[in-house]
Amino acid sequence: MANSVVTGRRALLGAGATLAATGAFVYRAAPAFWNQYTSDMKRHVLPAPHRPDPHLWPDKGLFGAWLGHSTVLIKVDGFTILTDPVFSTRAGLNLGFTTLGLKRIVEPALQIRDLPHIDLVLLSHAHMDHFDIPSLRQLESPIRHVITATRTSDLLRLPRYRSVTEIGWGQEHRVGPVSVHGIEVNHWGARMRTDTYRGYNGYIIDAGQYRVMFAGDTARTSKFRGVAGARGVDLAIMPIGAYNPWIRFHCTPEEAWSMSEDARAERFLPVHHSTFLLSREPVHEPIERLHAAASHRSDSVVLHSIGQEFKL
Repeated sequence: MANSVVTGRRALLGAGATLAATGAFVYRAAPAFWNQYTSDMKRHVLPAPHRPDPHLWPDKGLFGAWLGHSTVLIKVDGFTILTDPVFSTRAGLNLGFTTLGLKRIVEPALQIRDLPHIDLVLLSHAHMDHFDIPSLRQLESPIRHVITATRTSDLLRLPRYRSVTEIGWGQEHRVGPVSVHGIEVNHWGARMRTDTYRGYNGYIIDAGQYRVMFAGDTARTSKFRGVAGARGVDLAIMPIGAYNPWIRFHCTPEEAWSMSEDARAERFLPVHHSTFLLSREPVHEPIERLHAAASHRSDSVVLHSIGQEFKL
């Protein structure tokens, strides 16, 4: 018993030393982040303003709900897709006993336990606010498929999914009734500073009658011109936040709207805003600027707030 107590104390001391050392490193590297991290510890996460009920969605048609940040639940003719699932309270470096990262402003509109059956998890790139290891651990299932960017599957426990497939720009993979095409975006894929080899994608999801574009993360680019062909897409899921001062890596709402028009999108679903404090613009600025940019087609913006759902 005494040896067990000593071992337990040593483990706690070791964990504390690791956290302290990691915290000291983070503070030296990014004091602004550390100041925000400690300030966030006192802040409560707000409940989502809406709660969707995907269990009521029929198996015919295109349905979706914005769960927060870049996490969107899509159901197309009975096939369910979950994009960039992040359900953790903090998005960042997971140390097992804690996560060093940014705290949510708003809770996910659904928890993982509330989700319907998920056929496919679609991952755009390995950034921690898109590729959340704790969430992906909870989503492991022998009946679930994963499509991810090139050289990112090493972050997953591969045998615990039915399949894990990496694709790059211009590549395609079919899962059940849908074909997923990787498209080029203007971003970067490194999770840490040194793993610059990792890929990063947007996607066209072709499900026969319906086509959906999930842009992942992107700055302004002309690559969306012609990417969907003459047919265009029924729905473009586009990021609209975190552009100040990160304009080289994240588009403005006006740029996102313009790129969706390049892809001939009939409807627009804005994501990557109002969930984490990733940048300096006010929390509500991205959606307000989007409404101004889309004023001549305001009815084509299908969702405005976390937890809302749409159907086509």
